[in-house]
This record gives sequence, structure tokens and C-alpha cells, in this order.
Amino acid sequence: MADNKVERTLVIIKPDAVVRGLIGEIISRFEKKGLKIVGMKMIHIDRELAERHYEEHKGKPFFNALIDYITKAPSVVMVVEGRYAISVVRKMAGATDPKDAEPGTIRGDLGLDVGDAIYNVVHASDSPESAEREINLYFKPEEIFEYSKAADWFYKTHWDKEKGEWIE
Repeated sequence: MADNKVERTLVIIKPDAVVRGLIGEIISRFEKKGLKIVGMKMIHIDRELAERHYEEHKGKPFFNALIDYITKAPSVVMVVEGRYAISVVRKMAGATDPKDAEPGTIRGDLGLDVGDAIYNVVHASDSPESAEREINLYFKPEEIFEYSKAADWFYKTHWDKEKGEWIE
């Protein structure tokens, strides 16, 4: 990531989106925006990992419901990379509460408010510090990949992992 404007962020496609069959649509939105998926896997987030992920909310009235929600079914966790990826992904996600999220955002289009609960389909890191901490919770370094988008791929031969650069 030579360009200092290129960032990585964690995105979780939450259990409600997985069980509703929205994985492909959500991933497609990020790819159409020009962002790269550099790490991805489906996992069932257990209670311990969920509590570590949401530790800043511990003690708040909604904490247990949040943990129950994220551990209810499998999630897809992704490392998304691109120019200003953290703010771009947050804007694409929309407001946390789907009723407040603008149409055209992921939560605005796909999130649900069912009265006693909200299902907002995705999590997106909110800062460079959170992104780094969250990526490290879910991914080992060898599970994150370097590659170039198709337009660049034709002009490069391969990624030299040891040098950290593309070989022309």
C-alpha cells in the first residue's frame, strides 16, 4: 500500500444479511465502488470474540442484545482496501439505524427496523485505529492478500511479498 491515502478497513456482513442472502449484493457494491477485497472469510463469531470486538460498549444497556445479534448465525468478515476506504465504506454503509440511513446506502436499502430490534446488515470500522484493531481480531497477516485490480494487472508480472512491491 504505497499510496498513503490507501487504507484498509474491516467490514462484517452480519448474520441478518447472511441469512437473507445479501452477501453477493453487499460485496458487489464495494467492488463496483472500486474497492478491493483483500481478505474474506465466513465465520461464526463466538461470544468471546464478539465481546472483544464490541468492548467499548460493555456496560451499556444494548450490549447483551448486540452480542446475541452478532453471534446468532454466521457472518462474512472482510478486509476492504482502497483510497480513503474507512470513510468511503462508512458512507456506503449509511447511518447505524436503518430508519435514519439514506436511500442508496447499504443500511438504507437493506437494513430492517422490526420494532424491538434493528438489523443493520453490516459493520464498518470507524477510524484507522479501530480498523487496525478489528482487522487483527479476525485476520492473521497471511490471510490478507496483495493484488492489483485488472487495469493494473496487465502491466505487472507478480507481487514480490518480501520486497513489498510489484515486479514489472
